[in-house]
Amino acid sequence: MTMRIVLSYQSSIPIYEQIKEQIKASILSGELAEGMQLPSIRQLARDLKVSVITTTRAYSDLELEGFLQTVPGKGSYVKGIDSDLVKAKYLNETKDVLASAIKLGKMAGLTLEDLHKLLDELEATHSE
Repeated sequence: MTMRIVLSYQSSIPIYEQIKEQIKASILSGELAEGMQLPSIRQLARDLKVSVITTTRAYSDLELEGFLQTVPGKGSYVKGIDSDLVKAKYLNETKDVLASAIKLGKMAGLTLEDLHKLLDELEATHSE
């Protein structure tokens, strides 16, 4: 199977993290369905022209996060995920990040209205 993964070498995000996040997004969107076999670590490394260590890290992280299951000698497969559980996890992470942003904003003297404007601006630039 061929996965569409686009890497940016200019990004501050590590390559393994870019691979992991794109595979995760494909699983969450349903593009990669439960039980589908992913390319081998070596094959993905060849396809993306990255080291095996990089793809191993991405797959290992995805397995730790519950998105993949690796069967020794057989390969890595998309695991069935509880989408409500995943959404709850992301909601909690979002709350934590926003709480930190509010704290930093207050330290910078920003009002709640300033923070709302900033959030709207950021959403507009990231939704394109």
